[in-house]
Amino acid sequence: MNNTSLDSAKILEAILNANSKNELDDIEQSLFGRKSGSVTLAMKDLQKLDEDARKETAKKLNADKQKFLSELEKKHIEIKTAKKEQMSGTENIDISLSLPSEETGHLHPISQFITNVEEVFGRMGFDVAVGPEIENEELNFDLLNFPKEHAARDSQDVFFIKSNAPEDNKLLLRAHTSPVQIRYMREHKPPFRAIFPGKVYRKDADATHSPMFHQFEGLMIGEDVSLANMKAVMITAIKELISKDAEFRFRTAHFPFVEPGLEVDMRWQGDDDSSREGKWMEVVGCGMVHPNVLENCNIDSKKYQGFAFGFGIERMIMIRDQIPDLRAFFVNDLRFLRQF
Repeated sequence: MNNTSLDSAKILEAILNANSKNELDDIEQSLFGRKSGSVTLAMKDLQKLDEDARKETAKKLNADKQKFLSELEKKHIEIKTAKKEQMSGTENIDISLSLPSEETGHLHPISQFITNVEEVFGRMGFDVAVGPEIENEELNFDLLNFPKEHAARDSQDVFFIKSNAPEDNKLLLRAHTSPVQIRYMREHKPPFRAIFPGKVYRKDADATHSPMFHQFEGLMIGEDVSLANMKAVMITAIKELISKDAEFRFRTAHFPFVEPGLEVDMRWQGDDDSSREGKWMEVVGCGMVHPNVLENCNIDSKKYQGFAFGFGIERMIMIRDQIPDLRAFFVNDLRFLRQF
């Protein structure tokens, strides 16, 4: 069965006939669960369609999604109201008394953002892939065209792990999600496009850096993929994920795994830039995949080319919501988290 086809009438009927909060929660999980939700899977399956069918199906899926969410909310209110009315007729309580506010949980802002990223790139036909957080030097550096003497491999920057691994291929906490790109390219034949969200680790900590943070990298490989395609994807992602009015700029940069390389900076919104290192913050590194990387993955670099990119998730949320210190995401202050 094609996951992009949902029986909307049957789903809406199930929501309408639900008699308890638990039933509604089960329906919501079956629709929007990250791994097996029918709507989630339908969004991911959009990439299997041709461009015209993908646009039309994505439009219908988004309309269905909003309808499901609306009906779920209405039914939650209906069940809650009915329960209060039942209690007022059977329980010896004063229902006019004010009750303490009910605490409700929600996804962490980073998890919310990653879900949004997967949806935005899913509409552009990108697959989603994840990989292990413990990698070796070959996958984290060698196959990505990092020279043996490159500064990024220094123990002052990387979390190496004591193990029985060979000295020239030590284990480490991955410094980026690029090793997942290598794994993906080795397992798939071009053309393809995919994103790779996850945690990464570097020895750095201040208001805009953390020893553990989140990235989502991306990759698009084909016979006619160009730098113009990459810039179009970058611009679409920034406008969808941050703001249609976001200010950003491209500038040249050097990364061993791309040639040419670019960085994208975004401007802090608002007038007060006194607490930051300038008015711009780098959020994306990107460029055309180096031919050596393609050859390392058994892809013919004379036939295929493409681009890769990596976004800093916390930095994008910082700019979108004007959060001055990245460390706020990890101290679990409920005053901060309740704002999301």
